[in-house]
Amino acid sequence: MKAIIFNGSMDNRPESAPGRISQFFKEKLDECGVQAEVFNLADAGIPMFDLTLSKTPLAVERMTQLFLEADTHFWLAPLYHGSIPGVMKNCLDWLEVTSGHYQPYLTDKTVGLVCWADGLQAMQGINTMDVIAKSLRAWPLPFSIPIIRSALYDAEDPAKISLMYSDKFEKLIHMATTKRIEKGFSVHSYDITESHNPVTVQNNHG
Repeated sequence: MKAIIFNGSMDNRPESAPGRISQFFKEKLDECGVQAEVFNLADAGIPMFDLTLSKTPLAVERMTQLFLEADTHFWLAPLYHGSIPGVMKNCLDWLEVTSGHYQPYLTDKTVGLVCWADGLQAMQGINTMDVIAKSLRAWPLPFSIPIIRSALYDAEDPAKISLMYSDKFEKLIHMATTKRIEKGFSVHSYDITESHNPVTVQNNHG
């Protein structure tokens, strides 16, 4: 299995939120035996979306190859002014160059969604990515992770992801790599409030 970790932020510093989340996913996927690659927009050189160009830019060709080869995607995005970054949407728009393929866009790919915000609105970014993924004929996983940025890191060791979010990330990875929720395996979501009250989603698939 191949996976791509799509860092939709222009911040690729290792100590940044997208840097640490990307690294966490990469390490856990490696442990699962999944061939994973981090795709950083900051390093990709994706130009503005323009279908009038006579030739597809090389950076776009590389991006589309990586996205199409991956069996599962993890999209990571900060919330800026109510939505995901425009550069992330611009990158995904370039998948239009695959419209003539036998299986265009991201047909039948699974996509895990993660968004973080300083306040309580990260679900807006999740909803945006969900709509985009479906428009690209992909399958957003039925468990996504909106993050309160202040709760992302361990209180005693700020270099580590907090237990609450590391648990969520591992559940998302498990669902993406197995494409199922096993019996006895519950997925916990949390209200985007300071209380972080857990809400359990039970497996109803026998």
